[in-house]
Amino acid sequence: MQEKNVNHGRAAILGLQHLLAMYSGAVAVPLLIGTALKFNSEQMTYLVSIDIFMCGLATFIQLARNKYFGIGLPVVLGCAIQAVEPLKMIGKQFTIGTMYGAIIVAGIFVFLISGYFSKIKKLFPPVVTGTLITVIGLTLIPIALQNIGGGDATAADFGNWKNLVTGFVTILIILIIQIWGKGFLSSIAVLIGLILGTLLAATMGMVSLQPIVEAAWFHVPQPFYFGAPHFEWSSSVTMIIISLVSMVESTGVFFALGNLLNKDITEDDLKHGYRAEGLAVVLGGIFNTFPYTTFSQNVGLLQLTGIKTKRPIYWSAVLLMVLGLLPKIGALATIIPTPVLGGAMLVMFAMISVQGIRMLIDVDFKDERNILIVAVSIGLGLGVSIYPTIFQNLPRTVQLFLGNGIVVASICSVGLNVCFKGKEGLDQEQITQKDERLMTVETK
Repeated sequence: MQEKNVNHGRAAILGLQHLLAMYSGAVAVPLLIGTALKFNSEQMTYLVSIDIFMCGLATFIQLARNKYFGIGLPVVLGCAIQAVEPLKMIGKQFTIGTMYGAIIVAGIFVFLISGYFSKIKKLFPPVVTGTLITVIGLTLIPIALQNIGGGDATAADFGNWKNLVTGFVTILIILIIQIWGKGFLSSIAVLIGLILGTLLAATMGMVSLQPIVEAAWFHVPQPFYFGAPHFEWSSSVTMIIISLVSMVESTGVFFALGNLLNKDITEDDLKHGYRAEGLAVVLGGIFNTFPYTTFSQNVGLLQLTGIKTKRPIYWSAVLLMVLGLLPKIGALATIIPTPVLGGAMLVMFAMISVQGIRMLIDVDFKDERNILIVAVSIGLGLGVSIYPTIFQNLPRTVQLFLGNGIVVASICSVGLNVCFKGKEGLDQEQITQKDERLMTVETK
């Protein structure tokens, strides 16, 4: 379905589907940090609603490519989950103002180094990119499964029959509509699955309307709502490191989107994408929300729906901003039970992995070096995702980098590719020319 065939009505529905796919991840960060810093109900309401508003604004900045920033791909931005623990630590050890000062510094840093960081494109040939995309999907799947069980693996009711029924029925609904649905109906399979899954959960007493009742009707973004920012060097360095981690993760998502759209991601594309994220992070600090990064879960939704245009994402950005200004309406999305979200996530995250595997099919596995690059990188990436505490005895700065399985897989795959292949591994054009020469010799 081309963009001209997606009218605004259908695009709005598809945008809502994208919104619901990322909503729980977006609100998780303010809830975790606000709870840790003992925010009162009024502060928490502001934090969640304005965070949703800023997710929409950040997405719009990334979508609307111009001379200076914006990658112009169908991406959705949300809060960087890897920032939660460092921000909690800064907020407790120093002040809330220090936390937001560090976010502003990190955003400026990302914006300034975007041109230099974009040079890493040559480090991502197909064997690296395919590995990274596969790891992105595989590391997200356990999160989906945990949500199907209820979200909290330590809870007494984790994996009870209600959770399992609603989660797996949601998966079944999505599959049925995706396979047997026609045209536009199949493209909103996830949305229908979420709605019908929620209705099923409501019959089991799993849906509460209390969040809607308690939410305010209207909110206005206020710069420095929690006070003026304070700048402290160690906090700023910590958030710069987290931003670098997010940039590496976003790089993988950008290449995943490029592969999905059959578009070559250039250094200029990366530079514009990094700048947009840097600007979004700065605005997050100014409006007292959080750092923003490209969400990988929405890539799976693009793959599943087959609609890869930007119009639905523009609608998603608009809807996020509206929901941020109208918390009572925004609270509607929070009543979707965790197992239902988990069911939808499982399908989407698995699709990301399949996309990576499809890329790896074109890699020459007769070359044992490629086998080792893929095997070791996926092994370490998944291992660290399951046991991030393996590095708990290393310096805190090192932990911030190595505690993320996607980042570990990136470092490992890039490092092994350079190590095994040298300059050859950085230049795919040279490899192609070399292969063509060999074929010519064999023919003769």
